[in-house]
Amino acid sequence: MSRKLSIAAFMMRYGHHVAAWRHPETDLLSNPFKVFREQVRAAERSCLDAVFFADSLALTGAPSLEPLTLLSALAASTEHIGLIGTATTTYNEPYTVARQFASLDLLSDGRAGWNLVTSDNAAEAANFGRQQHVAHADRYARAREFHQVVTGLWNSWDPDALLGDKGGSLPYDPAKLHKLNHRGEHFGVAGPLNVVRSPQGRPVVVQAGGSETGRDLAAGTAEVVFTAQPTLAKAQAFYRDIKDRVAAKGRSRDSVKIMPGLFAVVGRTQAEADAKFAELQALIEPKAGLALLGRMIGNFDLSAYPLDGPLPELPQTEDGQRSRQQLLTDLAQGENLTIRQLYERIAGGRGHFTVVGTAEVVADQMQQWFEQGAADGFNFMAPALPGGLDDFLTLVIPELQRRGLFRTAYEGGTLRGHLGL
Repeated sequence: MSRKLSIAAFMMRYGHHVAAWRHPETDLLSNPFKVFREQVRAAERSCLDAVFFADSLALTGAPSLEPLTLLSALAASTEHIGLIGTATTTYNEPYTVARQFASLDLLSDGRAGWNLVTSDNAAEAANFGRQQHVAHADRYARAREFHQVVTGLWNSWDPDALLGDKGGSLPYDPAKLHKLNHRGEHFGVAGPLNVVRSPQGRPVVVQAGGSETGRDLAAGTAEVVFTAQPTLAKAQAFYRDIKDRVAAKGRSRDSVKIMPGLFAVVGRTQAEADAKFAELQALIEPKAGLALLGRMIGNFDLSAYPLDGPLPELPQTEDGQRSRQQLLTDLAQGENLTIRQLYERIAGGRGHFTVVGTAEVVADQMQQWFEQGAADGFNFMAPALPGGLDDFLTLVIPELQRRGLFRTAYEGGTLRGHLGL
């Protein structure tokens, strides 16, 4: 078959399960770069499209590295795999973000992607001199203009602006370098950007908003959309909605790849997969599970409510993810879950599509979503590192390749090429 899955590895320091750091195989003390380097090299050997790093500008759970620094080091340690990092539009400036990602793109020969987010972690505000987090609507208004400025700066240089003539007065043609001269509600940026284009032209733009406002932003800006969808039906509805919005904005429906998160625990038998998942679930510390749920459902403190009681009625979040709040509320109400049951349910997948089973079971689910209009690919969320990613790469990827659903070799050198954009 000509159409192939796009697959990225969503990397976290210890893994995505809230108790991953307590797993017997997790390395707590080694330099995290060494751990990531080996895992990313393994992902590249399996021909994954990209690795993806989220970011937080405040401490939430495990400590983390600044993504652009990490990805720059990984660029020197890899040759083919795409490198996607997160930078918030809420607590950054567009010229800095444009310059950082353009630099990564050039250093990696065209493998960079920018995950555009509006900060959903209210704790970040205090690290930037604010008493309160920026309101939801204000964050998205700033994000739209931020994207406009960043992409405008990336277009500062025409593709043929650099000259090979050492006898000239400049190494570039001034007529092919353009100032931005942007003046808007949030930003005033003159330009031009002082970083030239990479082989892929400019970094790939990734977005993950699921609210009404977030979907509209994604339809107008994104080339890849990451999303949390727990069921096939919900994923199909989201897929149709985003593609329709993209078309309504005058863009090709194929110009955007939709890649839901996939949390999968893989075993050589179903019993082995179940045992691996049960081991992680048994390691959940209640305070950690409750803190995870409180942050993900909109930055609410749930400690005053009984763990074995129902989820309380919560107001619509002003400083968190509204789409994730709705998803988790629907899950709790639809299945009549207690607070404890809800945090146990999301402790691994955090609201994303979750599969526990053999390589064939996981591949069956991925193929169904791919062929039935729910996904163009997946952002794989390893339960724990290194074992969780290794299981997926050594068991599931060969099964997908056997079915003709995934590449067996890279055909190009850029992230945009891997994704078929």
